Amino acid sequence: MSRVSLLLISHSHDIVNGLKSLLNQVQPEVNIAAAGGADGDIGTNAFTIKTALESIYSERGVVILFDLGSALINAELAVEMLGLDDGEKVIFADAPLVEGAYAAVVEAGVGGTVEEVAAAAESTKQLQKIAGEK
Repeated sequence: MSRVSLLLISHSHDIVNGLKSLLNQVQPEVNIAAAGGADGDIGTNAFTIKTALESIYSERGVVILFDLGSALINAELAVEMLGLDDGEKVIFADAPLVEGAYAAVVEAGVGGTVEEVAAAAESTKQLQKIAGEK
């Protein structure tokens, strides 16, 4: 069964590759690509993101999670270079990278649609990690 894929983008190669490793343990049947760092340093690169997106793109779609604003800019450029219609088969999730990716991989693993996977990721914005009064 084909599942929605995830693309993880960070300014750090180590962050997204470590997160990808964690998510592969949680749900090994979901295709996950990581694009992090630029030319051996921090940053993002639209061409690296494009290559990662191509490697996991399927008819079920891709949810893209990212860390900082310029990662979004480069991801949008990569989607444009591929001629994909973001919002149809590619959705950018406005979510915290780690928590959002974890929720997304669980939803993708149970066969959720691209919209459901993105919604699961975005629902983590409301996650309270420590219970109690502040």
